[in-house]
Amino acid sequence: MFLSLLSAAVLIATGYYWRITDSFANGVTKADLIDTPAGEKPADGAVDILLVGMDSRVDAQGHPLSKEQLAMLNAGKEDGQLNTDTLILIRIPNDGGKAVGVSIPRDSYVDIPGYGQHKINSAYLRAKLDALKRLRKDGMTDQAQLEVESNKDGARNLITTVNKLTGVSIDHYAEVNLLGFYDITNAIGGIDVCLNKAVKDSYSGANFPAGVQTLQGAPALAFVRQRHGLPNSDFDRVRRQQVFMSGMAKKVISGDALSPGSDTLDNLQAAIAKSVVLDRNWDIMRFAQQMLKITGGNLTFDTIPTGRPDLKTPGDGDAIEINPTEVRNFVQGLLGGGAQPTTTSGAPAPGTDQQAAKPTVTVLNGTSHSGLAAEVTDTLSGQGFKTGEPGTAATRAKSVIRYAAGEDANGTAVVKALGGKIAAEPDANLGKGKVTVLIGKDFPTTGTQGQRLAGDALLDLDPGPRLAALQGGPPCVN
Repeated sequence: MFLSLLSAAVLIATGYYWRITDSFANGVTKADLIDTPAGEKPADGAVDILLVGMDSRVDAQGHPLSKEQLAMLNAGKEDGQLNTDTLILIRIPNDGGKAVGVSIPRDSYVDIPGYGQHKINSAYLRAKLDALKRLRKDGMTDQAQLEVESNKDGARNLITTVNKLTGVSIDHYAEVNLLGFYDITNAIGGIDVCLNKAVKDSYSGANFPAGVQTLQGAPALAFVRQRHGLPNSDFDRVRRQQVFMSGMAKKVISGDALSPGSDTLDNLQAAIAKSVVLDRNWDIMRFAQQMLKITGGNLTFDTIPTGRPDLKTPGDGDAIEINPTEVRNFVQGLLGGGAQPTTTSGAPAPGTDQQAAKPTVTVLNGTSHSGLAAEVTDTLSGQGFKTGEPGTAATRAKSVIRYAAGEDANGTAVVKALGGKIAAEPDANLGKGKVTVLIGKDFPTTGTQGQRLAGDALLDLDPGPRLAALQGGPPCVN
C-alpha cells in the first residue's frame, strides 16, 4: 500500500495524471478504524502508519478469491489464514526529514489486549473470530458483509496491540492482502533483488537461484513470504520485506515506473480497489503531497529489539521473546517521537538529553577483516559521537558493546546507532562517558557500509553478490 501512496505523489509532481488523482483515492476501501478527527494534524508533527500484509484469501470487499486467483498467486501452503505476515510501522515526518520503517516480527510474543500473551500475528484473527460470533448471533448472514465487518474488529485490535507495544499512537492504517501485493508488483514491472544462495521452499513456493534477479507477481510474493529454510527464519523474512519495499519506493519515486501514456496508474488503481483497506479519515491526496518531500534515500528500515527466537510458550509453540520496555525506548528513540527513553520505573534514563552529551566510543576490531574498526568509527562520528582511536582486539566470535557501569542509556544509544542488533553489557573498568565496541566475526562484512550498519543479517562473502551491492545494485540477503 505504501507503494501506491508514493505513486500518487509522483503523479501529482509530474502532472501526467492530475485529472484522475481523485479516482485514485476513491477506489480504496475505507473503514472506521482509528478515532482521530478527519484532517487533524498529529500532535508530534509526524504521521505514523501501520502497514499490514495479510495472509487472506478474500478481497477487500469480503469476496473469496477464486480457484483461478489462488492458483495464480502460487502462495504455497498457508501459514495460518488471516494471520498478519507483515507488520511495519512507518513514520513520515512533516518537515521532509527521513522516513523510517520499523518491522515487528510476526512471531513476537506480546500482550494482546483482551486476550493475554500471544504471538502478535494472531491479534487480528482473535478479535475477528469473536466479532464473527457476535455478528452471526445478531442475525447477520451475508458472508461478504460478515467478512468486512469482522475484519474491522481485527484491525482495531491489531492497532491497539501495536500502540501498547511501541508506545506510538497510530495515525493511519493500511492493509493489503496477497492478491493486492501480486497485482501491485506486476503493475510496476517487478523489483530487483539479490540472494546470497539459491533457495527452494515448498511452503512459500520460493524457488530462486543465487544472485540478482527481477521478481514480480507470484515469485515476488514467495520472496517476501519465505521463512522456512532460511538461517534466521522470520528475521530473514523481515529483512527481505524491508529490502523489497525499499526497492519499490526507489523505483516509483525515481519515475522509472511511470511515463506519459503508461498504464501503470490504471493497474495500480485496479489492484488497490480489489485488495487494499485504509482507515476512513486518511486524506490520501494530502498525504501524497507530503510525500513529495521524501526521496528514496530518505526511507530507511529497522527492526524492534528482540530476545530469544525460540521462547517456549503455553499454547503458541516457539515464539520470539520481547521486552516491551526495550521496544518502547527503541522505537521512541528511532522515530524521534519526542518522548525520552525511560527506565522500567518510568524515570528518565541516564544519558538522555537531560544529562550529558553522547559518550566517547572506541571501536576495536576482533576479526581478520581489515578496516572495520575505522569504518564503524567514521559512522559513529557522523552520528555525533565522540570517538577514540580505532584499533584491534583479540579475535572473537560475537560482537559486543561495553559501557560504563550505571550508564545503560549510553550503551543503548550506541546499539541503536549500529543497527540495534549487537548485545550490550556494563564494564566496571570503563570510565564515565566511555563506550567500547568490540567487533566479532558475526559482524556483517558484505554490502555497503550503510547496509551493514542498518542491522542486515550476516551476509555471505561470495564476491558476486558483494560486487553487485558495491556497484549500486540491491543488497544481497539470505
